[in-house]
Amino acid sequence: MQLLNDAPLAPLTTFRLGGPATRLVTATTDDEVVAAVREADAAGTPLLIIGGGSNLVIGDKGFDGTALRIATTGFSLDGTRLELAAGEVWTDAVARTVEAGLAGIECLAGIPGSAGATPIQNVGAYGQDVSATISEVVAYDRRAEETVTLANAECAFSYRHSLFKDQPDRYVVLRVRFELEDADGLSAPIKYPETARALGVEAGDRVPLATARESVLRLRASKGMVLAAEDHDTWSAGSFFTNPILTAGEYETFRARVAERLGPDVAAPAFPAGEDGAVKTSAAWLIDKAGFTKGYGSGPARISTKHTLALTNRGEATTEDLLALAREVVAGVREAFGVTLVNEPVTVGVEL
Repeated sequence: MQLLNDAPLAPLTTFRLGGPATRLVTATTDDEVVAAVREADAAGTPLLIIGGGSNLVIGDKGFDGTALRIATTGFSLDGTRLELAAGEVWTDAVARTVEAGLAGIECLAGIPGSAGATPIQNVGAYGQDVSATISEVVAYDRRAEETVTLANAECAFSYRHSLFKDQPDRYVVLRVRFELEDADGLSAPIKYPETARALGVEAGDRVPLATARESVLRLRASKGMVLAAEDHDTWSAGSFFTNPILTAGEYETFRARVAERLGPDVAAPAFPAGEDGAVKTSAAWLIDKAGFTKGYGSGPARISTKHTLALTNRGEATTEDLLALAREVVAGVREAFGVTLVNEPVTVGVEL
């Protein structure tokens, strides 16, 4: 276990933003993670958990407490059962499952961050969510002061949400277990229309696993969603806002606002979102139609030149620069369409 005082946190995040932590502990085993958490809790010290840093917005003043970087390793396959240590690099783990001929997470290729973060956010993209394949999550329960194993049903997964996100100060994820599929080298059925079009197949078809993964990586790269140090479009947290879910009544009001602003023949993206007629629409579409196009901004924080849903650090931004842009986008979308966007990344010491 490594300990540093007054440690910079910006290099540990994909935004490359944020001030220092009073104390930074790097843990490489589950026991070290638990020991560091227990020590902080016993002392009443604020604790910040850091994995891959791809979903964090840390304030310019930093974090007054202990930042715990989880750097554990462990990749284990037993038939179709996969177990990952929380610190495993997610995109590398996806690549290894594809090489092993197992389906279920191949369309989640290229997503930055660590395996331990995937159940917290119920990470998803291109028609797959980890909640569909996670069987169990092993976590340290800070309230009970013991390690617990939670079955999928106990994790309360929903769109970009989970029990772990709902109770962020209670659980520290240690390991994630998945039940994958052996489909003779083929992918899970392709669900996402954009992926199907890129592959030249129909929704529901299967393709070779490597083909599915490579197609998703190309799609993500075209949107600046695959990390590359020289590309400032990737100095981001990926999608900064979640896609809004509207009640049936809210959706009708929204449709009227769209018609009023853009004309009666314009239809916003709309997808069924559960019971009672709820509808999910596209945050990227809202941002673009509200006037915040690709590359928007004149300062050091701007919208990505490749995707309107990503806010980026062009190299010399501060967290306040980023938040000012985010607030401008939220206000603009609300004024245009009456919909309030919600940030997807976790904020530390700051708020929108």
